[in-house]
Amino acid sequence: MANPVTVEVTRGARVESRHRGAVIAVDGDGKVVFSLGDVEAATFPRSACKAMQALPLVESGAADAYGFGDRELALACSSHNGEDEHVAVAASMLARAGRDVEALECGGHWSSSQKVLIHQARTMESPTALHNNCSGKHSGFVCTCVHQGVDPKGYIGYDHPLQREIRATMESLTGAVLGHDNCGTDGCSIPTYAVPLRGLAHGFARMATGNGLEPLRAKASRRLFDACMAEPFYVAGTGRFCTKLMQLAPGRIFAKTGAEGVFCAAIPDQGISIAVKCDDGHARAAESMVAAALARFFDKDSAIGAGLADLATSSMHNWNGIHVGDIRAAAVLSD
Repeated sequence: MANPVTVEVTRGARVESRHRGAVIAVDGDGKVVFSLGDVEAATFPRSACKAMQALPLVESGAADAYGFGDRELALACSSHNGEDEHVAVAASMLARAGRDVEALECGGHWSSSQKVLIHQARTMESPTALHNNCSGKHSGFVCTCVHQGVDPKGYIGYDHPLQREIRATMESLTGAVLGHDNCGTDGCSIPTYAVPLRGLAHGFARMATGNGLEPLRAKASRRLFDACMAEPFYVAGTGRFCTKLMQLAPGRIFAKTGAEGVFCAAIPDQGISIAVKCDDGHARAAESMVAAALARFFDKDSAIGAGLADLATSSMHNWNGIHVGDIRAAAVLSD
């Protein structure tokens, strides 16, 4: 099944490039309310599923034991820029569990944000694991292990007790069977599992609504969503699309990107969750797709609806500041 063109890139009056992909929106019961393309194809959610991976941090009692608030929980679900504020919160999370950067097994890297990268290059010799965009998630992993009395060493491994717990959590939410056959290694070294886009969307819809979840998981899910929506800067950072979406509609939209053109979002008060995958893995297309898909569920004349429509189309300018074209969601996403 060939996925439809979901995003067009123009130059002048002509379409220069096209992106294909799949999109699905479901409710808490798994009912499909909108879909395009092959939504049953197995997709690695990558970082888009971090809120699912953060559930053991809350459900185990670790978050409460260490006094974590919205910022810490948002960072545990984040793919952050490595800005000073992000690094400080990650370090504080580890310190509360009596650990430091040496406990992290995600590796270090420079920021993907050019402005932050320049700041980092001016102020330090090299980045540490705290600067890794996944350091909040990994700090949450370490804290969960310490609180449960489990040795965190090797926590990135497929057979580590924490990864077994995360695997079971994701199976329960998505309905997919997860194992070696559909397992890969993520950029931060933990296991990542290919699941149908439909299952990914349904998992987030269940987290948003609590439908079919035991009370502890329903409460933990909503707590993580609320934390991300309350502190969108700590989910991504300055200029990032996740942050922009949640700042546009405070308390109304949860959003989380993943590598290789995956994006997930939820509208908790409507009980709707959305998952998108751009076939070629380009973030610019995934961002346009998720904004356009979200816009379907808001009045187009409202501030949120208009803002989402604006985010679904972005202008391209050359080095002289001249407008040369646009990245725009295709009509099939709004019809």
